[in-house]
Amino acid sequence: MPGENLTRDEAHERAALLSVDGYEVSLDLRSAVGEDESGNDPRTFRSVTTIRFRAAVPGAASFADLVAPSVNTVRLNGRELDPALVFDGTRIALDDLAAENVLVVDAQCAYSRTGEGMHRFVDPEDGEVYLYTQYEPADARRVFANFEQPDLKAPFLFEVTAPEGWTVWSNGATGSQLGEVWRFAETKPISTYITAVVAGPYHYVTDSYSRSFDDGTTLEIPLGAMCRKGLARYFDADDVFLVTKQGLDFFHDHFDYPYPFGKYDQAFVPEYNLGAMENPGMVTFREEYIFRGKVTQASYERRANVILHEMAHMWFGDLVTMQWWDDLWLKESFADFMGSFSMVEATRFDNGWVTFANNRKAWAYRADQLPSTHPVTADIRDLEDAKLNFDGITYAKGASVLKQLVAYVGQDAFLEGARRYFKRHEYGNTRLGDLLSVLEETSGRDMAGWAKSWLQTAGVNSLTPQVTYDASDRITELAILQEAAGSHAVEPHNRAQSELRPHRVAVGLYRRRDDDGALVRYARAEVDVAGPRTVVEGLAGSERPALVLVNDDDLTYCKIRFDEGSLATLRGHLGEITDPLARALCWSAMWNLTRDALMPARGFVALVLSFAGRESDVGVLQMLHTWARSAITHYAAPEWREQGGRALAEGALRELRLAGPGSENQLTWARFFAATATTEADLQLLQGLLDGTAKIDGLDVDQELRWSFLEPLASHGVADEQAVDAELARDDTASGKRHQVRCLAARPAAEVKAQAWAAVVESDALSNALVEATISGFAQAGQRELLAPYTPKYFEAIERVWTERSIQIGMDVVRGLFPSLQDDRATLDATDAWLDGHRDAAPALRRLVLEARDDLARALRGQVCDAAAADAV
Repeated sequence: MPGENLTRDEAHERAALLSVDGYEVSLDLRSAVGEDESGNDPRTFRSVTTIRFRAAVPGAASFADLVAPSVNTVRLNGRELDPALVFDGTRIALDDLAAENVLVVDAQCAYSRTGEGMHRFVDPEDGEVYLYTQYEPADARRVFANFEQPDLKAPFLFEVTAPEGWTVWSNGATGSQLGEVWRFAETKPISTYITAVVAGPYHYVTDSYSRSFDDGTTLEIPLGAMCRKGLARYFDADDVFLVTKQGLDFFHDHFDYPYPFGKYDQAFVPEYNLGAMENPGMVTFREEYIFRGKVTQASYERRANVILHEMAHMWFGDLVTMQWWDDLWLKESFADFMGSFSMVEATRFDNGWVTFANNRKAWAYRADQLPSTHPVTADIRDLEDAKLNFDGITYAKGASVLKQLVAYVGQDAFLEGARRYFKRHEYGNTRLGDLLSVLEETSGRDMAGWAKSWLQTAGVNSLTPQVTYDASDRITELAILQEAAGSHAVEPHNRAQSELRPHRVAVGLYRRRDDDGALVRYARAEVDVAGPRTVVEGLAGSERPALVLVNDDDLTYCKIRFDEGSLATLRGHLGEITDPLARALCWSAMWNLTRDALMPARGFVALVLSFAGRESDVGVLQMLHTWARSAITHYAAPEWREQGGRALAEGALRELRLAGPGSENQLTWARFFAATATTEADLQLLQGLLDGTAKIDGLDVDQELRWSFLEPLASHGVADEQAVDAELARDDTASGKRHQVRCLAARPAAEVKAQAWAAVVESDALSNALVEATISGFAQAGQRELLAPYTPKYFEAIERVWTERSIQIGMDVVRGLFPSLQDDRATLDATDAWLDGHRDAAPALRRLVLEARDDLARALRGQVCDAAAADAV
């Protein structure tokens, strides 16, 4: 909708003029159930908002934000304003402001099916209706009139009228319930985007947390957790509460600031666009964190990390909030770091830094090598920029940088800085300088230089060891060579040129143990890397290592490279590294070499086939499976792709049969086998496991695994529509419906692809979750020829889709339907032609296409590298 965007300049101007004293929001949600009287979508609900605010310049003009189908009345300081004159669909014009003002807006707001604003979900299992809100960065204006920017904080009073039999939750505790009307306690001053309402017949479990402090006071926090009734039988609320209490203990121990928002509810909600959202007192999560079948400990670890990430936001983000989205990292980077830190220190998941090194940082490395890379402290011009900046740089790179900061200033100084930051800026808004000033106080270090290098420049550095030896095979000199991002020939499309940064790193020397050949560390030294070459004095004189690991213990953020001797060791013995973190770092480094076209895809696949079966960390194993499939799909030479895929499937089946019955590894290899199965024999085995004519000892083919087996059968034409619908009859639930839609779209027929394309691109009838499922099924790696006609259609459609659909759906379509499987020069040229011909398109849209173009170009370089490796044999 025109005018829906908000610029940074407009926000700064409005914040200089206005200050908000409070909101009263009244929502009538009874229209969510029953027949829609109009018979049209979207159905609407009544929203009445009273805003009390002050203007620094009486007589000045400003505007309030509201995205709604219609406005009934607008009243400013007792004056009736004509909605037809002051409301344009996204903004309410306010003129002749007084020093103190009262604005009352009575509007009809629309329920959402895109996960933005007030999302309405109808459970196909029992017909129950569930509501929840999701606002970040600026969708509260779809539910009530407001000043939609993070630095205009205020207390909120919510009143909700809900259908009979429902329960309603908001940020504040329930103050009273009279019939269908729920009133909630006033909140502390918070930003609009973290207010929340959850309503419906949710299954709700309660607990409590108690904490005594040295001053004799006690803090009591009511805990709640909820999900749809249809998921109640799977809901392990006890484990959710366990991690919650462990996290509250950790943050109270380290932050010295009591949890400030009263109660702590956590809602697991359907069709959620994000992992979770840190609404104070009312955290929302995607319901996929409730596990319907057997999952590995890696899944429980991910959930624990997300719970703790959102909890860290109660302080970093909710108590103290960034002024504008440029400093989004002030909450997201900290929450990402504190999520892993608290998980390792306070829960059973003490291997969390391994997952961080192998999984989270992979996200950061990819994002930081795209042409759209940006500093951690970004230049966010408007809300569309903000939406796209919830990325691997803001989260995972920022968290990695904070891990480096802890090594730089020391953990005690870092945490003391956080404590002062909370107390100094409670319920306020901050910028970069506010954090740096407290860290300078607590560490005694000059933070300006560190911030300039790490927070205000883009790109990832590469660190490579350079080793010389004497005649007796002892190290005469070990140096670290540092390269800046964008300086290597394999990154020609990355325009970001970062500087050489200061790195605090550990360098580990590894040798093979005589008795069993295991690779173990025998020497370690820490050093401050500065400039293009740094000598590690502490390792001179050491005996020749089999492996030199720069950034051992993962103290800094960099791409690790190897000397030739270390590379040879890894090719033959990577699986023999005994330390799980060191092993994960080496796997990550080898994947980066593959993505950078410095190692052929077939070489990476060979490593996975040789050593993945020995991997003890199941989260790392799952990541290796993802990377191996990506290597085959995108980086392998086309003429070797089929052979490499068969080798992966054969290896997966071999490891599946070798895995311990009922083990996590068995389940992981079963899923990987299904994902790689292509031959008639492989597909027959999957069919047999589904219908019970085949069996693998210990493998429980539960409902979720059944869907994992059915999708490849559908994509290879073995399972038809009748078979997919029969599976839905077994699992006629919201989860089953998503699986069914994905499987139907995966079938190898031109009419199927046409229907899927039309459902996503030409219609807005599908909810966000079903759009995602359709796109996932549509793009099958083994259907390149079938998908080829959609390349021109993609470029014809995306600007219209971006204009007509919500930004979330627009992002899903532009990213998910980019013709990455048409990996040839013609597609690259078509992408360049679109970019050249649409220079005036929305910057956020151009960014998405440019990122997809960069991934495609990288894939083509990888294919050239892989083909050259075949020629060299």
